[in-house]
Amino acid sequence: MTAEAGVRTRGALLVAARGLHALVALAAATGIGLELSRVFTEGPGDAGTTTERLVRLLSYFTIQSNVLVLLASALLAVRPGRSGRVMAVLQLDALLCIAVTGVVYHAVLAGEGLALTPSGEAANLLLHTVTPVGAWVAWLLVGPRPRFRWSTVGWSVLYPVVWIGYTFVRGAATGWYPYPFLDVAALGTATAARNTALVAAGFLALAVVVRGVERVLPATPAPTADAGPAAPGASAAETH
Repeated sequence: MTAEAGVRTRGALLVAARGLHALVALAAATGIGLELSRVFTEGPGDAGTTTERLVRLLSYFTIQSNVLVLLASALLAVRPGRSGRVMAVLQLDALLCIAVTGVVYHAVLAGEGLALTPSGEAANLLLHTVTPVGAWVAWLLVGPRPRFRWSTVGWSVLYPVVWIGYTFVRGAATGWYPYPFLDVAALGTATAARNTALVAAGFLALAVVVRGVERVLPATPAPTADAGPAAPGASAAETH
């Protein structure tokens, strides 16, 4: 490949990466925006107050995982080769959390048969299907990778652990839990803890799998236009 052809290829990669990450960010932002608009247009509902409904919305793992995808994808849309330890943890957490969101919803929650408004249906589709699929397709096609070290896997577990702790503490104080399989009042502490442990184990197993898959997939070359000073630890050594 000539130098000119290489430049064209890297330029095309840059455009594709930016476009894919931007589309994923747009899907996540639209889904979140639709849910936020429903909070302020449909009233408090069972929550009692608009503030409580907003807090409940932001407490859902679905919303938080889509926020992670939105942040990671927006940053990568601006600079597809963005690297560094913090970025690696954010990217891995976004992939893992949105995968858990999609899988748990379609395997456990989709059959709940909730009546949704048209905007609710659209938000549901974006948050539980479009964004999860889009985030993974973008990572598989344009990366960036390699990024994930064992330390990245370890740090990625911190966020779901904090969310679980927050969920149980707030649930004990208010009696409200975001998902039926975590409802201590309805299921009992032992069953809710078991369900949580299963999800946490699945999260950790998926993190290990993602790191393994990354080692098999080809590295995504950093486009020349995007290449800047590498952040500490952001070289091929990321896979060690």
